[in-house]
Amino acid sequence: MAKKKDLFGLGISCSFCGRGQREVTKIIAGKNVYICNHCVKICSEIIRYDRLSINERIENLPTPEKIKAFLDQYIIGQEYAKKVLSVAVYNHYKRIIINPYSDVFINKSNIMIFGPTGTGKTLLAQTLAKFLNVPFAVADATTLTEAGYVGEDVESMIQTLLINANNDVSKAETGIVYIDEIDKIARKSGELPSSTRDVSGEGVQQGLLKLLEGTLASVAPKGVKKYNTQEFVKVNTKNILFICGGSFKGIEDIISVRLEGGGIGFAAQLKKSRADYNVGDILEHAEVEDFIKYGMIPEFMGRVPILVPVRDLTEDELLRILIEPKNALVKQYKKLFKYENVELFFEDEALKAIVAEAKNRKSGARALRSIMEDIMLDIMFEVPYIENIKSCTITKEVVSKKAKPILKFHNREETA
Repeated sequence: MAKKKDLFGLGISCSFCGRGQREVTKIIAGKNVYICNHCVKICSEIIRYDRLSINERIENLPTPEKIKAFLDQYIIGQEYAKKVLSVAVYNHYKRIIINPYSDVFINKSNIMIFGPTGTGKTLLAQTLAKFLNVPFAVADATTLTEAGYVGEDVESMIQTLLINANNDVSKAETGIVYIDEIDKIARKSGELPSSTRDVSGEGVQQGLLKLLEGTLASVAPKGVKKYNTQEFVKVNTKNILFICGGSFKGIEDIISVRLEGGGIGFAAQLKKSRADYNVGDILEHAEVEDFIKYGMIPEFMGRVPILVPVRDLTEDELLRILIEPKNALVKQYKKLFKYENVELFFEDEALKAIVAEAKNRKSGARALRSIMEDIMLDIMFEVPYIENIKSCTITKEVVSKKAKPILKFHNREETA
């Protein structure tokens, strides 16, 4: 605002509202700038309002308890992982609210989820993003290469996040990026740091450091060609939550050796009875040094300080996965048949047979879908379109012997 002419000839007026010295109670002088008591009061009110707004925004954040309760609706088991994730995500978004007004800067803590395949690592990240209603992007670490080499550079995942945010930069800057198969970019065993050019391993880890910590990434919005750099936008990654996931197969041996000082005692006992223990019992003791020995560089691990182990799924948990979650496979197939006015039923023994086969395949919950697809293919091809059908029941024999399901009709009963 332009200064108002000082009517009293003293030559001093407020730099903000233009009032002269005799029009106000007090004017505070700074270096070539003045502020009156009226403007000080207004500034105080603005600051007070902002602080109230901060408290209100924090109150509107879902608590860790609410976050976990939502995860429970979609993810069976993994109680420890869900608890750690819930606290970490709550603190991350509280940090975003607090930092602009705090005299103590709270650093970002990215997350590492690790454990056996098919245990829900990706699903955990997807469900978190769904609950928080923030943009979400999945990247495969195995497709990433150092800048200048054939493949996707590390900033491509930020471009995906921006596209999923409908080109809204501010939304993208508070989103979640899940980097899958992160263990595949570990340094090769026995390789010295930077001893050879490793464009898809250590080099990618180095390339990810700035993104994980916080930097301005130049990316092409949706509809803009990559070569048209003039239309690139800057996305600040300092508030983007990065969740890295990987199986890290074999890291349990590294942990066991560290715990037992050479692999005797507890570790040796575990090696003798691999079928009788849950690898999660060991993974819960993981420390950063174990990942460094596995092949992750120290600088990378310093930027993902929150370690979230997941456990092998038990047969009981696999059975619950089939029937309990909101998007359970049994519920999905029942819904598909419902649209054809057919009731679909699964006998308990049939579900147990599916779980037993999934355990044999050793790929966790991922095996459940492929088994169900195989069982239901012929049934879905024929049954829903048989005239006058009322219900279809899947028995143990359907699963184990490829037998026909039990069909009921509106006026009779027979086997298909």
